[in-house]
Amino acid sequence: MQNRAGFSFRLIAVVSVLAALSGCAGRPEGVLVPTAGASAPGASNVDVLVATTRKSTEQPGVLFSGERGKEPTVTEIAVSIPPDSAREVGQVQWPKKLPANPAKEFATLSVKPIEATDAPRWLRGHLTKSRRVMVFVHGFNNRYEDAVYRFAQIVHDSGADAAPVLFTWPSRGSIFAYNYDKESTNYSRDALETMLRRLATEPSVDEVTIMAHSMGSWLTVEALRQMAIRDGRVAPKIKNVILASPDLDVDVFGRQMAELGKNRPHFTLFVSQDDRALSLSRRISGNIDRLGQVDPTIEPYRTEFEKSGIVVLDLTKLQGGDRLNHGKFAESPEVVKLIGNRLIAGQTVTDSDVGLGERLGAVALGTAQTVGGAASVAVSTPIAIFDPTTRRTYNDQVGRFGQALGNTVETAVGQ
Repeated sequence: MQNRAGFSFRLIAVVSVLAALSGCAGRPEGVLVPTAGASAPGASNVDVLVATTRKSTEQPGVLFSGERGKEPTVTEIAVSIPPDSAREVGQVQWPKKLPANPAKEFATLSVKPIEATDAPRWLRGHLTKSRRVMVFVHGFNNRYEDAVYRFAQIVHDSGADAAPVLFTWPSRGSIFAYNYDKESTNYSRDALETMLRRLATEPSVDEVTIMAHSMGSWLTVEALRQMAIRDGRVAPKIKNVILASPDLDVDVFGRQMAELGKNRPHFTLFVSQDDRALSLSRRISGNIDRLGQVDPTIEPYRTEFEKSGIVVLDLTKLQGGDRLNHGKFAESPEVVKLIGNRLIAGQTVTDSDVGLGERLGAVALGTAQTVGGAASVAVSTPIAIFDPTTRRTYNDQVGRFGQALGNTVETAVGQ
């Protein structure tokens, strides 16, 4: 009876999360049809270079489906962002009907397919004085237009001093396509690795920062892992990797980090223990902790993150704008500005000097300058830790991750 009751409870929990996930649906289709003369006083334009492994579609304004394409394709897309007075920072104002109203809604200005060989020309025309490129890799349950508009919002709201490049992989945009999406990330590893290598070898580019969300974190770290195995190290220009709500098995992440080697990029994680999407992922994935849901204040996480020089920003106390608490990194004005002002440039972060403080309840851990060096830790607010009973149920999983990440540190410093 207890087993049956437990199964019923888990089933209800999964159904509840699926119901919340389904609330993200219902966005309009065809928004990537350019709106003729789309302009409004105070509106901003964001130009994005979009590389994809999706299959093209003839459906107007959709451009690419959730199916897998044979060859990667590249497109220039310009998006109009409404004036600040007409929108909330962190939000995508989807058109209620087409054509979009650029005074109140996001609108597509232009769509131009280009050859991959022309991408360096686009980069040279869009690089700032920093000569930095920002690559974004989206997560599970994202249509092509979802990824384009979300990244345009992040670029605008963060004020990132970088040329924006989006890599979008074949997600069917369905809550019931988790396994298909996961396999699509594997399908896209080579393409992302190739794109990152080309960016890192482009003479006009000085530095590459990668930001990945959710399942895109798996794709990103796998592509970097392949590069490290193939070339002996990750390309030196790839200096910073930001993983937001990473849908990554903690055991697997430990092994991936070991294979990236001692010359790996600097990693920053955004985590939140109330991430309901990752709770569902954990159930689907054998009840192993997801990296984006760990509590970085408990051992051995805290010590191992510090030793590895991984910065962890815990956003659990931050109120998210979605019911799943899965997109806090992009929806919080303070956090998205932090991305643009500090993280894209690879600057050391503590919660005291970026002003997160008590209001957000964030905690920055692992700000070691070098692997194995002395770590500085800033914790300005009390973060609730697991009680002893709960902690005992996690001992096996936490222990495995601590051992894996500990081995990573030993490998990296040659001990």
